Amino acid sequence: MLGLVNLGKSFGGRTLFEGVSLQLNVGNRYGLVGANGSGKTTLLKVLSGDEPATDGSVNLPSTARMSVLRQDRFLDDEQIILDLTMMGDTIVWAAMMEEKAILATPEPDAARMAELEDVVRSHDGYTLEARASAILEGLGVPRAKHRQPLGTLSGGFKLRVLLAQVLLGGPDLLLLDEPTNHLDILSIRWLERFLASYAGCAIVISHDIRFLDNVATHILDVDYETITLYTGNYSAFEVEKQAIRDRKEAEIARTEKIIAEKRAFVDRFGAKATKAKQAQSRLKQIEKIEVEELANTSRRTPKFRFQPARPSGRDVLTVEGISKSYGSLAVLKDISLTIRRGEKVAVIGPNGLGKSTLLKIATGNLEADAGTVKWGHEAQVGYFAQDHTDLLTDPKMTPLEFIWAVDPMAATSAVRGQLGLVLFSGEEVDKPVGKLSGGEAARLIFCKVMAEKSNVLVLDEPTNHLDIEAIHALSEALKAFEGTVLFVSHDRWFVSQLATRILEITPTGLRDFPGTYTEYLERCGDDHLDANAVALKAKREKTNDAGAEAATTAATATNWEAEKRRKNRLKSLPGLRDKVMAAIDAAEARKTAIHASYASPGFFEKTPKEEVAALEAEDKALEGKLETLIAEWEGLEKEIADGASGA
Repeated sequence: MLGLVNLGKSFGGRTLFEGVSLQLNVGNRYGLVGANGSGKTTLLKVLSGDEPATDGSVNLPSTARMSVLRQDRFLDDEQIILDLTMMGDTIVWAAMMEEKAILATPEPDAARMAELEDVVRSHDGYTLEARASAILEGLGVPRAKHRQPLGTLSGGFKLRVLLAQVLLGGPDLLLLDEPTNHLDILSIRWLERFLASYAGCAIVISHDIRFLDNVATHILDVDYETITLYTGNYSAFEVEKQAIRDRKEAEIARTEKIIAEKRAFVDRFGAKATKAKQAQSRLKQIEKIEVEELANTSRRTPKFRFQPARPSGRDVLTVEGISKSYGSLAVLKDISLTIRRGEKVAVIGPNGLGKSTLLKIATGNLEADAGTVKWGHEAQVGYFAQDHTDLLTDPKMTPLEFIWAVDPMAATSAVRGQLGLVLFSGEEVDKPVGKLSGGEAARLIFCKVMAEKSNVLVLDEPTNHLDIEAIHALSEALKAFEGTVLFVSHDRWFVSQLATRILEITPTGLRDFPGTYTEYLERCGDDHLDANAVALKAKREKTNDAGAEAATTAATATNWEAEKRRKNRLKSLPGLRDKVMAAIDAAEARKTAIHASYASPGFFEKTPKEEVAALEAEDKALEGKLETLIAEWEGLEKEIADGASGA
């Protein structure tokens, strides 16, 4: 389908990737991953023809249709939402527009009209409007909005229209740059199902681990100034990449040990006449041994450390009777809750029900229509807004000045040290914040939160714009944080890692569960961050269908034993894998020892034939044993990955 031949891209003296030769096939979905700035978006631009490659070529059949979701593309606010979406099917839309123009002429060309009708019919054009509406609804754009101008939607929903336009065209090649940005859980799950049934070749940039696990059949990893293809989803890729790195490091260590041993022999006996010949032989052997040089990874992990200056009181936040409406749309109605010290509270649910509104009211950034908000004794609040421009108000301010404002008496070295933790160094600290990327801005705001030493963190979509390494680091830092966290997130992996309490905002009110997200799912029997489950719950709440609730409970009970056995098996897999890996290492070590014996001077002349034969037989047996062990290891890794993606 898509061929990359010796592809390379550089900017000035910096190489993003080079020597990339890959064949990407129809029916596969490739997750494109790598650190921010490593070249993921640049690769998509090269593949789409928006940017030239420095070296090599991209080969795509001339008849193949390509659709691209670009992060920097904007649409006309005056155009009708449904029309904009239908434009995604360029062939049908062009034929329909030409038909319309011909019909407006005094003497329509009947022959041309017939040709255009054939085009529309052969490309399923008569269902275009229905298909466009279905995709818009799947992405959360209400049917009532479809015939309104784009300008009636917020920025996030405008990007959904752009995504709908890209998906509609039925392309052979689909290039998506961060398609889950600004999508809620319902829309993310809809997109997962859409891509799962997509018959073409898709390349998707995403930092959402659960999304990649559910969508990707392969991973393209941009690292070490190249692009490496891995089979499987993201969890499988992580395991395989680390295993490959570990094996390379172990092999280098073994080689260096052999060199050191030979070097020690030379140093010890090189001056002795009786050993001089053997020492020279070892020197020649050392010269022939090649030690692989491992490239440095482009991935950088920030060091988030949230250390409160002092603890808060036991009751951190009390909300009583909060209600909020935007015109006729009521998003919050009579919400009451109390959050206590040390809790990690996840606020989940579909967009439009008031999650961000609740956080803005709690932090004083928005006034409620009714109700009260009371912060507890010694509560010091650090806030991360979903829209970074809410906090980076002066685009000319530098990161150094931005952090300095928190503690004007701090030494320059101390402020630079804080910025260094979140990967700002050198001239980067003097770059205007208005020119920062989304990921840089997010890291800078977290640096400010760290410097404030708050004991309560209120975070609205904190993983937006962060790469996977930063998301992992943030998760670990927040788990170690001794204070209280109240956060909104659509990232299912992040919620499952951090939350100790779940607040689900539903159409009928607030559902409060004191436990982890995993425990919440076990109690409910379904995934509340899954689109089908959310829709089912909403239907149950509206109809109060006790029979459906009973059926779900019965099904959960029936599957409990099987699920318990599955979980026990999953828990045992890492131990089994480690045993197999140890056996592989032992077998490889023995083979290395045998080969080292072969290479020792005069081995075959001095060693009895039966002993040589025995070693050769052992070497051959080890080869077969290694193949069996490696196959067993691969099977265990796949089982672990499948278990992680299905968790």
